[in-house]
Amino acid sequence: MRIGVLALQGAFREHLDTLREIGVEGVRIREPADLTAISGLILPGGESTTMRQLIERWGLREPILDLAGRGAPIFGTCAGMIVLAAEIAGDESPILPLIDVTVERNAFGRQLESFEADLSVPILGDALIHGIFIRAPIIERTGPDVDILARLDDGRIVAVRERNIIATAFHPELAGETRFHRLVATMASEHEDPGEGAGRRPHPTRRTQTARHHRCDR
Repeated sequence: MRIGVLALQGAFREHLDTLREIGVEGVRIREPADLTAISGLILPGGESTTMRQLIERWGLREPILDLAGRGAPIFGTCAGMIVLAAEIAGDESPILPLIDVTVERNAFGRQLESFEADLSVPILGDALIHGIFIRAPIIERTGPDVDILARLDDGRIVAVRERNIIATAFHPELAGETRFHRLVATMASEHEDPGEGAGRRPHPTRRTQTARHHRCDR
């Protein structure tokens, strides 16, 4: 199993390091041919405007949408969440509209106002997740099929999932957190082999009913 990390711009190295830490092969994705042999994809933090330009320039938009359409997990952090949003506040056209949310860019202000927070993410267990917020976006609206994974203490939404798409407003990889990457790896494994684990636990892509600071976006 190989998981790609979009390596056009931004803090992609930390995601590759985190994948290596959990024993998963990470692959730098820079052109469409790189997407042919991966089981999942991570979109790192960076600058969403630059990512938009580079995704278009290198012809990556349709291949990424096709990968998501086949059920492979896609995980976006910070600017990566903006890239995945169906709607960007301010009438900016979406980039890869894969998750039914509206996001507001730079919702917490300037980079000097970056902060860290411990978050409850029940899907990942009882222990709190440590997140680093750097010029982070916020989720203003979620669609009916979107699961809210985490909120700040004030109720603002900072992590979501819709089927095989996961997005966080924060950077778990900069805080040494591996659980989101482990979830993506599990989803990628079951995407590769849908029968793996059948009957023992729910498929992680299906909804159930019951640091170091980098500029993130501008």
